[in-house]
Formats: sequence, C-alpha cells, structure tokens
Amino acid sequence: MDGRDLVRSMKTVGSAGAAHGWRTVRAAWRRRRADAAALPTRGVERARVPGALREVESGPGGGVLRFGRSELRVLVAVNGAVFWGWDGAGPEPSRALAGRCPEPDPRAVLEPDKDGGWRVVAERATVAVSRNGAVEVRTPGGVVLRRELPPRWWEPVGGGPARWTQRSEVAADARFFGLGGRSVGPRLRDGTYRLWNTGPGLPRAGGVDAASVTMPVQMVVADAGTHLVFHDTSWDGTVTLREGEEGAGSGHDRPGRSVLRMDGGPLRCWVMVGTPARVLLAWASLTGAPALPPSWALGHHHVRSGFGDEQDVRRAVAGHQERGLPLDAVHLGVGHADARQAFTVDEERFPKLPVLAEELRREGVRLVSAVEPAVATVPGSAVYDAGTRGGVFVPDAAGTVVRGVGRAGDVVFPDFTHARVRAWWGGLYEERLGQGFAGFWHDLDEPTSFAAFGEPTLPRSARHELEGGGGDHREAHNVYALGMARSAYEGLRALTPDERPFVLSRSGWVGLQRYGGTWSGEVVAGWAGLRSSLARVMGLGLCGVPFSGTDVGGSEGTSSPELYLRWLQLAAHLPLLRTHGEPWDFGAEVLERARVVLVERRRLLPYFVTLVHLARRTGAPCVRPLWWSAPEDRALRDCEDAFLLGDCLLVAPVLRPGADRRAVRLPRGRWYDVVTERAYEGPARVVVDAPLARIPVFARAGAVVPVRGEDGAPELEVWAPARGRTGGGLVVPDAGDGWDEPEIERYVSRWEGRRVVVERSGEDGVSEPSCPVRVRGLAQRSAQM
Repeated sequence: MDGRDLVRSMKTVGSAGAAHGWRTVRAAWRRRRADAAALPTRGVERARVPGALREVESGPGGGVLRFGRSELRVLVAVNGAVFWGWDGAGPEPSRALAGRCPEPDPRAVLEPDKDGGWRVVAERATVAVSRNGAVEVRTPGGVVLRRELPPRWWEPVGGGPARWTQRSEVAADARFFGLGGRSVGPRLRDGTYRLWNTGPGLPRAGGVDAASVTMPVQMVVADAGTHLVFHDTSWDGTVTLREGEEGAGSGHDRPGRSVLRMDGGPLRCWVMVGTPARVLLAWASLTGAPALPPSWALGHHHVRSGFGDEQDVRRAVAGHQERGLPLDAVHLGVGHADARQAFTVDEERFPKLPVLAEELRREGVRLVSAVEPAVATVPGSAVYDAGTRGGVFVPDAAGTVVRGVGRAGDVVFPDFTHARVRAWWGGLYEERLGQGFAGFWHDLDEPTSFAAFGEPTLPRSARHELEGGGGDHREAHNVYALGMARSAYEGLRALTPDERPFVLSRSGWVGLQRYGGTWSGEVVAGWAGLRSSLARVMGLGLCGVPFSGTDVGGSEGTSSPELYLRWLQLAAHLPLLRTHGEPWDFGAEVLERARVVLVERRRLLPYFVTLVHLARRTGAPCVRPLWWSAPEDRALRDCEDAFLLGDCLLVAPVLRPGADRRAVRLPRGRWYDVVTERAYEGPARVVVDAPLARIPVFARAGAVVPVRGEDGAPELEVWAPARGRTGGGLVVPDAGDGWDEPEIERYVSRWEGRRVVVERSGEDGVSEPSCPVRVRGLAQRSAQM
C-alpha cells in the first residue's frame, strides 16, 4: 500500500463513514500483502532485442521471419487488416476479436525487399520488415505511414512475464486520436496516457489522464493517409505521444513518436489502412459489429441516483410530463437495490415496482436498473450462496476468495473471464426483468470499491480463468467489465429473445460495442467537464464504440443554469442522452429552453435510428470529427470543438461561459444554418450567433434527414442542393425493438427546373419517397463572408 492509497483510504474514513472507511484501509493492506506474497519481484532483468534476420518462411497471407533472438509472424487478412506478432504470438486467442481471425489473403506473399529486408504487398498496404526487425506500413504508393522500430523486452532473470517497449514513428504532420474515452482530446497532444481502467474519485477534467474505458487503439491521420493501430494486450501500460514538426520546407522534419510500454502480455499488433470509413469498416469486421440499441434508448434518459423510492420516481416522471418535457427512460442507481441481496430490489422503498414499471411503460417510459458486480458476503443470500457453491468468485493466489468493500460491507466478485460464470450471472438478470426493468447500466465495474471511489478492488495477484488460459488480475483488469457486459448481453438475449438488450457499461475494453455502449462516467460539473465529455464520445467512436454519451450537468458537483443548458444542447446531439437534475430546478428560462431542446431531440429520433443501424452495418461512428470525409484537410484535423452527426448535420456546441457567438470551421460544400436557413460556402471559418437559446447546427446541402413530423409520423427533411449539383442520403426505417433488419432506403435530391425533386433509388429503379417530403433552404440566402 503506497502513500496515495493510504491518503485516499484515510479520506474515506471521514467521507463514507468510519465503518466503511476502516474496511477500505484494511482491504488496501490485504491487497498489498497479497501482492507482495504472490507476485515475484522483478529483480535483475535481461534486455533483449530481435537480433539479425536469419531465416524466412512464407505462408498464406505472409509468413514467419526468424531473427537471432525472436521471430515475427506477419499476416494480411482478406479484409485488408495487417497483423504481426513477436515471439510466436498469433492473432488468437484474443478477447478483442469477435470470432475467429479472418482468413489470410491468398494474393499476399512474402517477397524480398531492399537492403536485405522482406515485404508483403497487399491491395491497401505494404508491410516491410527490415533485417533488424523494424516494421514499416506503407501506402500502395510507397509512402511510409508508420515505422515500428525493433522492439525491446526486459525479462526477469528469475522468471516471470517480460515487460516490453515498442517505439513508433509517424509522419511529421500526423495527428493522434483514440486510446478509448479520454478527457483530453479528441486530438491527443504530447503526453503520457495510462492503459488501465480507472474508477471514479480522481479528477476527470483538464490534463489529468483518468479513464474508465482505455484501449490500446490509435487512429493516426496524416496527409499521406489514415491508419488505425491496435496492440492486442490487456496488461497495464502507458502510451507516450509526441506530435512531429515539419521543417518548413527544409527537409528536416521531426517525425511524430509513439512509445508503448507494457508490463506484460504478447507483443502483437493489427493495422488497418485507408479512408477513415474504410478503416473502421475493417475494424468492425475484426472486433465485431456494434450492438443495436432498442429504439426507446435513443430518447431522453433521466438518472435518479441516490436512495429515493417509488414516489420519488413518480414525482420525477410527473414533473417532466406536466412541463411538456419528453422522457423515455428513468435510470435507478445502485441505491435502489438491497445491498445485502444481489439482484434483489429494496422492497421497503419499492414495494410495488412491477406495477410502477407497467404504468410507466404504458406512458412510454422505461425503467433502467444499475447493476454492480460486487456480491455481499451474506450467508443465506441466494446469489452469494449459489456463487460460493459454484466457485464463481475471484480467488487470490492461495485459492482464498478475495474480499473487497461494498455498500453492505465485505463483498466478493464473480470472475467474468470464465464462460461458466458469465452464463450463471447472465441468468440472474431474470429477477430484475420480473420487476419490470427494460435495460441495465453497469456501475463500479472496473471493478472499484464503493466506499472509496478510485480505489482498486482486486489485488493484482488475484487469479482469473481468462477463458481457460489462466492468469492474474494484471491481465484481467482491463477486460473485467467487458466480460460483465458480455454476460449481461448474452443472458438478456436468452431471457428476452424477441427484444434487443440495452446494456451500458461504465468501463470496458476493445470489443465493448458488441454488447452495448457506455457513458462518460463520473464527470465533474464545470466547463472543463463539458469539454471532456465531447472528447470522450468522439474518442470512443474512433475506437469502434458508436453508442455513448454524457451525463448532462456532470455527476459530481453543481452546474450553473448556463452550463446545464449548454450541456443539454450538446447531449441532445449525441447517441445517448442522460440528464442529472431536473431542468425546472434552474429557473423558468432554462426550463423553457430545455423543452425546446428535448422536443428537437424527439423530432430527430428517426435520424438517430438511421445512424445506429448504419453504425451496425459499417462501423462508422454516429459522432464524427470534422475531418471524417476530408482527413487531408489540416484545418479540420485541428478542430476539436465541433463534430459531424452522421453525414448530414454539423454541430457546434458552446463550450465556454458567456458566449453568444462562436467561430465554426466548415468543411467543403454548402451548409445551411438549420434555424435561419442561411447558406454558407465551405471550406471556411465563419462566425455565427450562438444565443443561450440554441447552439449552431448546420445541414449539408442536398442532405436527406428523416425526422418526426408534427403528427408524429416520419417525414423527410431535404436541404436543397447547390444549383447544378445533386445530394442524397440513406434512411433506415424504425422496425421496432426486435431483430428485423429493415432495408436501407437510398434517396437522391436534385434540381429539376425551379423545384427540388427527391427520388428513392433501388434495384428496381426510381420510385416515390415512402413518406412526405419537406424541402428547406430554397431561399438560399448566402452569408457575407
């Protein structure tokens, strides 16, 4: 137990009550002792590098290159993804992959390269390996996108996992994105980022690197091209990034650098090259298509944390309804459950929960239940007794079940890296389904101690099944919540086969999108928290998790009326909209403007339905950086305060206090202000009004946006294309919350004489739109530039 552990634990003594506080101190000491006894000290280490190339063996899609002190396996898959692994590491087994490794590309073969090296030439990229073990990824035209220097291992002389370092170079003009949901960003500037899922309780804004969802995934954008790189290991580590500098034409460029340091695990890597859309399509084919949320999950969610009761829920719902505020779901925090009986609702405060849930469902409001992985050590509890008999709880190195600290005192944790445990836990959701809950959000799933937020719960020496491979918590920590999400998703699919599961996870890892989404976690109320929320959503989208959002107003601290409204205006344009606090608590002015925001979100629901269906089929995020369609535009690469919502809309939230105007960077093409319908020509930087009542939103000329009409029926909102040009869009009709795959409708908009014509195109030719059409932007008033 180091000094920081002790300080946090002692703070807990005063903040969470003496009983929980001292339990936390004792638990921290137990973790420290367990790790000291079970984990070998590193002691003397021996450094190793690959050495000189000695032998090459060709194979399907690539081959094996043997060096003096290591070997490298290279594979190009049929989906265009490139894999390499050192020391015999292969693509499988992997918790990131959705299934089996893609088949190798039979056209890709190892062939000699210059200076004694070898290369594999594929359709989208060339992989070149030098005689000393450096790996280059080049474009089909031969431009180097990434250069991985020969790796270095440090192996304990007394045995144990080797730590390793991989240094990489990218173009001087390259920009880094990704690494999961980072509060700094979405562009990741110079700094060190830890790859270890961290619970709440630590500062979560500004330059502090603390994240609940970390991923060793980088999206790198440069003039020469875009590539995604993923180092497939779940161990603790850090990434140090430094952007490059160009020599102003002198030729003395300083390349950008990435240094990945991992405490263990295999050194294996996947790389995808191409446009951002093609890269994420290949990424989704590798790690799995995003789960499709039920349609109601795209509406307005309201969080009731703390320890309220049924009347508290009724008052909250009635308050929204009486004030004309659309509401689709109410989330109950962990306080609604019996702390001593896992999966059992507190019947004293919620005696007729099924009746309440059914009443709310008839009014269009679903209940969502928070679930934590901790199980109280209460003999006689059905879940605890069954888990003890089944041996499902995480043990230490000596085989004794590890105990942490929860709301009811000592708790234990299921091992979600074991298929049998996941199946057992997934079946437990039946009890809460019987109480009327329609969805679930996983809290404290890093896992984290309830009594001391930010404290680790399981010692690093704790043992896990790890899908039959066996290992300790150093390898299992980052994938623990991923296993819990999988357990819930698969359990719900079996329990309610006709409904799409709704699962939110605060923590996760690569592949989280297969089971649901996430939110920004505990964000401190403040303007920095607002900015960090947008950064996290954009970063997660570029790592393959399209369904995410933020808690409006922050979950820690108090927002000002202005901040709350600006936060709500941003969140209404994110896939997941969750609010903390009621708008009427901030005064009549905020209430009136919040109503406009929530009504507009409901009007856009058909567009969000389309976006999540397209994300499932293509891997493209709903929230996209401005450079998505033009990564070669350097001005767009550096823009972090606006985003594209799908292909049709550009959203420019207000992220600073007191602002009533803001500058907006527009990509190429014509853009309409959706309120004034004034047209702007891009690429350009324009200054527009941003009164407290709204944030700037622009529609792309020619866009076809599905919306809800005034009568609630779907209609198409079409923005007039520029003269002499055409436009269009994709629409996916809402097929309900089942598993039907609706057909994608393709629309084209064009000028025909003095009117705009909208046609639906398909295999059978051109036909009329399936719903009413409303054309906007016909006045085409141009702004003065």
